[in-house]
Amino acid sequence: MSTDRDPAGRGAGERGYEARASGSEPGAGAPPHARPGARSGAHPVEPHATAAARSGAPAGASGPNPAPRTDHRAPADGGLGAPARLLVGRRRPRPGPGASTTAHELAVRHRLLLALSALLTLSLFMSYEAVHGDADPLRTSSAPAVLSIDTALYALGEAERDAGAATPTSDFQKQISVAAQSLAAAAGDNVGGPPGRQALQTVAALITVYAVKVQQAQLQPAGSALRQAYLSYATSILTDKGSGILARLTVLQAQQRAAVHRQTSFGPLLWLGWAATLVIALALAGCLLETQLFLRRRFRRRYNRGLLAAGALLAAGLAVTLLFTVWTHQGMTDTRRLLDRRLTGPAITDAGRETAAHLAHTGFRASAAGGILIGGVLVMALAETGLRRHIDEYRFRPR
Repeated sequence: MSTDRDPAGRGAGERGYEARASGSEPGAGAPPHARPGARSGAHPVEPHATAAARSGAPAGASGPNPAPRTDHRAPADGGLGAPARLLVGRRRPRPGPGASTTAHELAVRHRLLLALSALLTLSLFMSYEAVHGDADPLRTSSAPAVLSIDTALYALGEAERDAGAATPTSDFQKQISVAAQSLAAAAGDNVGGPPGRQALQTVAALITVYAVKVQQAQLQPAGSALRQAYLSYATSILTDKGSGILARLTVLQAQQRAAVHRQTSFGPLLWLGWAATLVIALALAGCLLETQLFLRRRFRRRYNRGLLAAGALLAAGLAVTLLFTVWTHQGMTDTRRLLDRRLTGPAITDAGRETAAHLAHTGFRASAAGGILIGGVLVMALAETGLRRHIDEYRFRPR
Protein backbone atom coordinates (compact mmCIF):
# COMPACT_ATOMS: atom_id res chain seq x y z
CA MET A 1 0.00 0.00 0.00
CA SER A 2 1.30 3.44 -0.81
CA THR A 3 2.97 5.40 1.95
CA ASP A 4 1.54 8.83 0.85
CA ARG A 5 -2.02 7.98 1.99
CA ASP A 6 -4.34 10.82 2.80
CA PRO A 7 -3.78 12.06 6.30
CA ALA A 8 -7.53 12.29 6.74
CA GLY A 9 -7.77 8.51 6.74
CA ARG A 10 -5.18 8.28 9.46
CA GLY A 11 -7.01 10.85 11.55
CA ALA A 12 -10.22 8.91 11.17
CA GLY A 13 -8.47 5.72 12.18
CA GLU A 14 -7.12 7.36 15.29
CA ARG A 15 -10.54 8.65 16.18
CA GLY A 16 -11.92 5.17 15.68
CA TYR A 17 -9.27 3.77 17.98
CA GLU A 18 -10.13 6.36 20.63
CA ALA A 19 -13.79 5.50 20.28
CA ARG A 20 -13.04 1.80 20.74
CA ALA A 21 -10.85 2.53 23.73
CA SER A 22 -13.61 4.61 25.36
CA GLY A 23 -16.26 1.90 24.77
CA SER A 24 -18.31 4.05 22.40
CA GLU A 25 -17.47 2.31 19.13
CA PRO A 26 -20.43 2.34 16.78
CA GLY A 27 -22.26 -0.98 16.25
CA ALA A 28 -22.16 -3.08 13.14
CA GLY A 29 -25.34 -1.49 11.86
CA ALA A 30 -23.88 2.02 11.90
CA PRO A 31 -23.69 3.98 8.58
CA PRO A 32 -20.60 3.41 6.48
CA HIS A 33 -19.32 6.89 7.02
CA ALA A 34 -19.21 6.27 10.81
CA ARG A 35 -17.00 3.19 10.56
CA PRO A 36 -13.24 3.28 10.90
CA GLY A 37 -11.50 3.80 7.67
CA ALA A 38 -14.26 5.95 6.10
CA ARG A 39 -13.25 8.29 3.39
CA SER A 40 -11.77 11.60 4.26
CA GLY A 41 -14.69 13.67 2.98
CA ALA A 42 -17.22 12.30 5.56
CA HIS A 43 -18.07 14.18 8.68
CA PRO A 44 -16.37 12.70 11.68
CA VAL A 45 -18.53 11.22 14.43
CA GLU A 46 -18.05 12.70 17.89
CA PRO A 47 -17.29 10.46 20.82
CA HIS A 48 -20.31 9.41 22.89
CA ALA A 49 -19.25 11.29 26.05
CA THR A 50 -18.77 14.55 24.10
CA ALA A 51 -22.18 14.26 22.43
CA ALA A 52 -23.88 13.53 25.72
CA ALA A 53 -22.24 16.52 27.32
CA ARG A 54 -23.48 18.80 24.50
CA SER A 55 -27.03 17.49 24.56
CA GLY A 56 -27.32 17.70 28.35
CA ALA A 57 -28.06 13.99 28.78
CA PRO A 58 -26.34 11.92 31.44
CA ALA A 59 -22.88 10.77 30.58
CA GLY A 60 -23.83 7.12 30.98
CA ALA A 61 -26.82 7.34 28.58
CA SER A 62 -26.38 5.60 25.24
CA GLY A 63 -29.01 5.95 22.55
CA PRO A 64 -32.63 5.24 23.29
CA ASN A 65 -31.87 2.80 26.16
CA PRO A 66 -29.71 4.68 28.68
CA ALA A 67 -27.85 2.82 31.41
CA PRO A 68 -29.63 2.77 34.82
CA ARG A 69 -28.58 5.39 37.33
CA THR A 70 -26.78 4.21 40.43
CA ASP A 71 -27.00 7.44 42.53
CA HIS A 72 -30.63 6.95 43.71
CA ARG A 73 -31.65 7.97 47.25
CA ALA A 74 -32.21 5.46 50.04
CA PRO A 75 -35.89 4.75 50.68
CA ALA A 76 -37.51 6.44 53.68
CA ASP A 77 -38.54 3.09 55.16
CA GLY A 78 -34.94 1.95 55.49
CA GLY A 79 -35.24 -0.46 52.55
CA LEU A 80 -37.74 -2.72 54.31
CA GLY A 81 -40.50 -1.98 51.83
CA ALA A 82 -44.27 -1.92 52.27
CA PRO A 83 -44.44 -4.05 55.47
CA ALA A 84 -42.40 -1.50 57.39
CA ARG A 85 -44.56 1.34 56.12
CA LEU A 86 -47.66 -0.51 57.28
CA LEU A 87 -46.23 -1.14 60.76
CA VAL A 88 -44.66 2.26 61.33
CA GLY A 89 -47.40 4.27 59.69
CA ARG A 90 -47.21 7.28 57.50
CA ARG A 91 -44.96 9.87 59.03
CA ARG A 92 -45.99 13.46 58.96
CA PRO A 93 -43.32 15.54 57.22
CA ARG A 94 -41.43 17.91 59.47
CA PRO A 95 -41.09 21.49 58.34
CA GLY A 96 -37.78 22.11 56.65
CA PRO A 97 -35.42 25.01 57.29
CA GLY A 98 -37.23 28.29 56.78
CA ALA A 99 -40.67 26.65 56.73
CA SER A 100 -43.52 27.77 59.03
CA THR A 101 -43.64 26.09 62.45
CA THR A 102 -47.01 27.54 63.42
CA ALA A 103 -48.87 24.24 63.10
CA HIS A 104 -46.33 22.38 65.22
CA GLU A 105 -46.31 25.04 67.93
CA LEU A 106 -50.11 25.15 68.01
CA ALA A 107 -50.29 21.37 68.37
CA VAL A 108 -47.78 21.41 71.26
CA ARG A 109 -49.69 24.10 73.13
CA HIS A 110 -52.98 22.36 72.47
CA ARG A 111 -51.77 19.07 73.97
CA LEU A 112 -50.15 20.84 76.91
CA LEU A 113 -53.30 22.78 77.79
CA LEU A 114 -55.48 19.69 77.69
CA ALA A 115 -53.02 17.62 79.73
CA LEU A 116 -52.60 20.29 82.43
CA SER A 117 -56.37 20.84 82.62
CA ALA A 118 -57.06 17.14 83.12
CA LEU A 119 -54.26 16.80 85.69
CA LEU A 120 -55.44 19.85 87.63
CA THR A 121 -59.02 18.60 87.68
CA LEU A 122 -57.98 15.25 89.11
CA SER A 123 -55.57 16.71 91.68
CA LEU A 124 -57.99 19.41 92.84
CA PHE A 125 -60.88 16.96 93.14
CA MET A 126 -58.86 14.52 95.27
CA SER A 127 -57.42 17.24 97.52
CA TYR A 128 -60.82 18.88 97.98
CA GLU A 129 -62.50 15.60 98.80
CA ALA A 130 -59.79 14.74 101.34
CA VAL A 131 -60.79 17.81 103.37
CA HIS A 132 -64.52 18.13 102.82
CA GLY A 133 -65.22 14.41 102.76
CA ASP A 134 -64.66 14.24 106.55
CA ALA A 135 -66.56 17.43 107.39
CA ASP A 136 -70.04 15.97 107.05
CA PRO A 137 -69.32 12.81 109.15
CA LEU A 138 -67.78 15.06 111.79
CA ARG A 139 -70.88 17.26 111.88
CA THR A 140 -73.45 14.48 111.85
CA SER A 141 -71.72 11.67 113.75
CA SER A 142 -68.38 12.15 115.52
CA ALA A 143 -68.94 15.51 117.25
CA PRO A 144 -72.50 14.68 118.45
CA ALA A 145 -71.26 11.32 119.73
CA VAL A 146 -68.57 12.98 121.85
CA LEU A 147 -71.12 15.40 123.27
CA SER A 148 -73.58 12.56 123.95
CA ILE A 149 -70.99 10.61 125.92
CA ASP A 150 -70.04 13.76 127.83
CA THR A 151 -73.70 14.23 128.68
CA ALA A 152 -74.03 10.63 129.85
CA LEU A 153 -70.94 10.89 132.03
CA TYR A 154 -72.15 14.12 133.59
CA ALA A 155 -75.65 12.72 134.20
CA LEU A 156 -74.26 9.57 135.84
CA GLY A 157 -72.08 11.68 138.11
CA GLU A 158 -75.10 13.68 139.20
CA ALA A 159 -77.07 10.47 139.73
CA GLU A 160 -74.34 9.08 141.95
CA ARG A 161 -74.59 12.15 144.16
CA ASP A 162 -78.36 11.73 144.49
CA ALA A 163 -78.08 7.97 145.15
CA GLY A 164 -77.21 8.53 148.80
CA ALA A 165 -80.48 10.34 149.55
CA ALA A 166 -82.60 8.90 152.33
CA THR A 167 -85.62 8.55 150.06
CA PRO A 168 -86.00 8.09 146.33
CA THR A 169 -85.87 11.43 144.50
CA SER A 170 -87.04 12.54 141.10
CA ASP A 171 -83.62 14.03 140.35
CA PHE A 172 -82.01 10.60 140.40
CA GLN A 173 -84.57 9.22 137.96
CA LYS A 174 -84.19 12.26 135.73
CA GLN A 175 -80.39 11.87 135.55
CA ILE A 176 -80.71 8.18 134.76
CA SER A 177 -83.15 9.00 131.96
CA VAL A 178 -80.78 11.65 130.56
CA ALA A 179 -77.88 9.18 130.58
CA ALA A 180 -79.94 6.49 128.84
CA GLN A 181 -81.16 8.90 126.17
CA SER A 182 -77.62 10.18 125.57
CA LEU A 183 -76.34 6.65 125.06
CA ALA A 184 -79.18 5.94 122.63
CA ALA A 185 -78.23 9.06 120.68
CA ALA A 186 -74.58 7.99 120.64
CA ALA A 187 -75.60 4.57 119.33
CA GLY A 188 -77.60 6.30 116.60
CA ASP A 189 -74.47 8.26 115.67
CA ASN A 190 -72.70 4.94 114.97
CA VAL A 191 -70.06 5.35 117.66
CA GLY A 192 -67.10 3.07 116.92
CA GLY A 193 -69.02 0.95 114.41
CA PRO A 194 -70.49 -2.42 115.44
CA PRO A 195 -68.07 -2.88 118.39
CA GLY A 196 -69.00 0.56 119.69
CA ARG A 197 -72.72 -0.12 119.43
CA GLN A 198 -72.25 -3.39 121.32
CA ALA A 199 -70.32 -1.60 124.05
CA LEU A 200 -73.09 1.00 124.33
CA GLN A 201 -75.70 -1.73 124.70
CA THR A 202 -73.67 -3.25 127.51
CA VAL A 203 -73.39 0.12 129.23
CA ALA A 204 -77.13 0.71 128.86
CA ALA A 205 -77.83 -2.66 130.51
CA LEU A 206 -75.43 -1.84 133.34
CA ILE A 207 -77.14 1.53 133.90
CA THR A 208 -80.45 -0.28 134.31
CA VAL A 209 -78.91 -2.62 136.92
CA TYR A 210 -77.32 0.34 138.67
CA ALA A 211 -80.62 2.22 138.88
CA VAL A 212 -82.43 -0.84 140.28
CA LYS A 213 -79.82 -1.37 143.02
CA VAL A 214 -79.96 2.28 144.04
CA GLN A 215 -83.73 2.18 144.25
CA GLN A 216 -83.56 -0.97 146.38
CA ALA A 217 -81.09 0.70 148.70
CA GLN A 218 -83.31 3.76 149.06
CA LEU A 219 -86.22 1.54 150.10
CA GLN A 220 -84.23 0.20 153.06
CA PRO A 221 -84.08 1.93 156.42
CA ALA A 222 -81.36 4.52 156.80
CA GLY A 223 -78.16 3.07 158.23
CA SER A 224 -79.15 -0.55 157.69
CA ALA A 225 -76.57 -3.03 156.49
CA LEU A 226 -78.72 -4.08 153.57
CA ARG A 227 -78.94 -0.48 152.40
CA GLN A 228 -75.19 -0.15 152.52
CA ALA A 229 -74.77 -3.43 150.64
CA TYR A 230 -77.07 -2.29 147.83
CA LEU A 231 -75.34 1.07 147.57
CA SER A 232 -71.89 -0.54 147.58
CA TYR A 233 -72.88 -2.91 144.78
CA ALA A 234 -74.39 -0.06 142.76
CA THR A 235 -71.27 2.05 143.22
CA SER A 236 -69.02 -0.81 142.05
CA ILE A 237 -71.17 -1.20 138.91
CA LEU A 238 -70.69 2.48 138.17
CA THR A 239 -67.08 3.15 139.13
CA ASP A 240 -65.20 -0.15 138.79
CA LYS A 241 -61.92 0.60 136.97
CA GLY A 242 -61.96 -2.51 134.83
CA SER A 243 -65.58 -3.05 133.82
CA GLY A 244 -67.55 -0.20 135.36
CA ILE A 245 -69.93 2.07 133.48
CA LEU A 246 -67.68 5.12 133.75
CA ALA A 247 -64.60 3.18 132.58
CA ARG A 248 -66.43 1.83 129.53
CA LEU A 249 -67.78 5.24 128.62
CA THR A 250 -64.33 6.81 129.02
CA VAL A 251 -62.87 4.30 126.56
CA LEU A 252 -65.63 5.06 124.05
CA GLN A 253 -65.10 8.77 124.50
CA ALA A 254 -61.35 8.42 123.85
CA GLN A 255 -62.09 6.48 120.67
CA GLN A 256 -64.45 9.17 119.47
CA ARG A 257 -61.96 11.93 120.19
CA ALA A 258 -59.36 10.00 118.21
CA ALA A 259 -61.83 9.80 115.31
CA VAL A 260 -62.36 13.57 115.55
CA HIS A 261 -58.58 14.11 115.39
CA ARG A 262 -58.29 11.93 112.31
CA GLN A 263 -61.12 13.73 110.56
CA THR A 264 -59.83 17.21 111.36
CA SER A 265 -56.12 16.63 110.79
CA PHE A 266 -54.29 18.26 107.87
CA GLY A 267 -51.40 15.85 107.49
CA PRO A 268 -48.29 15.88 105.27
CA LEU A 269 -49.98 13.99 102.45
CA LEU A 270 -52.79 16.52 102.35
CA TRP A 271 -50.31 19.40 102.35
CA LEU A 272 -48.42 17.72 99.52
CA GLY A 273 -51.61 17.22 97.52
CA TRP A 274 -52.63 20.86 97.82
CA ALA A 275 -49.12 22.07 97.04
CA ALA A 276 -49.08 19.96 93.87
CA THR A 277 -52.52 21.30 92.97
CA LEU A 278 -51.37 24.90 93.27
CA VAL A 279 -48.24 24.22 91.21
CA ILE A 280 -50.30 22.62 88.43
CA ALA A 281 -52.77 25.52 88.55
CA LEU A 282 -49.96 28.06 88.18
CA ALA A 283 -48.49 26.05 85.30
CA LEU A 284 -51.86 25.97 83.53
CA ALA A 285 -52.37 29.71 84.06
CA GLY A 286 -48.90 30.41 82.67
CA CYS A 287 -49.55 28.17 79.68
CA LEU A 288 -52.85 29.96 78.95
CA LEU A 289 -51.12 33.34 79.13
CA GLU A 290 -48.22 32.25 76.93
CA THR A 291 -50.58 30.77 74.35
CA GLN A 292 -52.58 34.01 74.29
CA LEU A 293 -49.41 36.00 73.66
CA PHE A 294 -48.32 33.51 70.98
CA LEU A 295 -51.62 33.85 69.13
CA ARG A 296 -51.38 37.62 69.43
CA ARG A 297 -47.94 37.64 67.80
CA ARG A 298 -48.71 35.15 65.04
CA PHE A 299 -52.28 36.06 64.11
CA ARG A 300 -52.35 39.75 65.02
CA ARG A 301 -55.44 39.23 67.17
CA ARG A 302 -55.53 40.96 70.49
CA TYR A 303 -57.63 38.46 72.44
CA ASN A 304 -58.75 34.86 72.11
CA ARG A 305 -62.16 34.52 73.72
CA GLY A 306 -61.85 30.81 74.41
CA LEU A 307 -58.53 31.14 76.22
CA LEU A 308 -59.67 34.20 78.17
CA ALA A 309 -62.82 32.40 79.29
CA ALA A 310 -60.75 29.35 80.31
CA GLY A 311 -58.40 31.55 82.35
CA ALA A 312 -61.29 33.35 84.06
CA LEU A 313 -62.99 30.04 84.91
CA LEU A 314 -59.71 28.66 86.24
CA ALA A 315 -59.12 31.68 88.49
CA ALA A 316 -62.71 31.77 89.78
CA GLY A 317 -62.93 28.02 90.40
CA LEU A 318 -59.59 27.87 92.18
CA ALA A 319 -60.47 30.87 94.38
CA VAL A 320 -63.84 29.40 95.37
CA THR A 321 -62.42 25.96 96.19
CA LEU A 322 -59.59 27.46 98.24
CA LEU A 323 -62.01 29.69 100.14
CA PHE A 324 -64.39 26.82 100.86
CA THR A 325 -61.48 24.66 102.01
CA VAL A 326 -60.13 27.32 104.37
CA TRP A 327 -63.57 27.88 105.91
CA THR A 328 -64.24 24.19 106.36
CA HIS A 329 -60.82 23.41 107.78
CA GLN A 330 -61.02 26.33 110.22
CA GLY A 331 -64.42 25.15 111.45
CA MET A 332 -63.13 21.60 111.87
CA THR A 333 -60.09 22.84 113.78
CA ASP A 334 -62.26 24.91 116.14
CA THR A 335 -64.53 21.90 116.69
CA ARG A 336 -61.59 19.67 117.61
CA ARG A 337 -60.24 22.26 120.04
CA LEU A 338 -63.67 22.51 121.62
CA LEU A 339 -64.14 18.75 122.04
CA ASP A 340 -60.66 18.00 123.36
CA ARG A 341 -61.57 18.91 126.94
CA ARG A 342 -64.05 17.32 129.33
CA LEU A 343 -67.37 19.17 129.26
CA THR A 344 -69.86 19.30 132.10
CA GLY A 345 -73.19 20.90 132.79
CA PRO A 346 -74.29 23.86 130.70
CA ALA A 347 -70.93 23.81 128.87
CA ILE A 348 -72.13 20.73 126.98
CA THR A 349 -75.12 22.62 125.60
CA ASP A 350 -72.98 25.61 124.69
CA ALA A 351 -70.47 23.33 122.98
CA GLY A 352 -73.27 21.77 120.94
CA ARG A 353 -74.37 25.19 119.66
CA GLU A 354 -70.80 26.25 118.86
CA THR A 355 -70.08 23.00 117.08
CA ALA A 356 -73.17 23.42 114.91
CA ALA A 357 -72.03 26.96 114.06
CA HIS A 358 -68.47 25.88 113.22
CA LEU A 359 -69.64 23.11 110.92
CA ALA A 360 -72.53 24.97 109.30
CA HIS A 361 -72.75 24.74 105.47
CA THR A 362 -70.08 22.04 105.32
CA GLY A 363 -72.53 19.77 103.52
CA PHE A 364 -73.07 22.38 100.80
CA ARG A 365 -69.34 22.93 100.42
CA ALA A 366 -68.71 19.20 100.21
CA SER A 367 -71.25 18.92 97.39
CA ALA A 368 -69.20 21.45 95.40
CA ALA A 369 -66.74 18.66 94.61
CA GLY A 370 -68.92 17.71 91.64
CA GLY A 371 -68.52 21.24 90.32
CA ILE A 372 -64.76 20.71 90.13
CA LEU A 373 -65.22 17.96 87.57
CA ILE A 374 -67.68 20.06 85.56
CA GLY A 375 -65.34 23.06 85.69
CA GLY A 376 -62.39 20.98 84.53
CA VAL A 377 -64.34 19.74 81.52
CA LEU A 378 -65.37 23.33 80.70
CA VAL A 379 -61.77 24.56 80.86
CA MET A 380 -60.70 21.83 78.46
CA ALA A 381 -63.60 22.62 76.11
CA LEU A 382 -62.79 26.34 76.11
CA ALA A 383 -59.10 25.69 75.40
CA GLU A 384 -60.10 23.34 72.58
CA THR A 385 -62.47 25.94 71.12
CA GLY A 386 -59.88 28.69 71.30
CA LEU A 387 -57.22 26.73 69.40
CA ARG A 388 -59.17 24.43 67.09
CA ARG A 389 -59.79 26.99 64.33
CA HIS A 390 -56.12 27.93 64.13
CA ILE A 391 -55.03 24.30 64.25
CA ASP A 392 -57.34 23.44 61.35
CA GLU A 393 -55.96 26.33 59.33
CA TYR A 394 -52.32 25.37 59.86
CA ARG A 395 -52.56 21.63 60.00
CA PHE A 396 -49.65 19.72 58.41
CA ARG A 397 -50.86 18.11 55.21
CA PRO A 398 -49.35 14.79 53.99
CA ARG A 399 -47.25 14.99 50.85
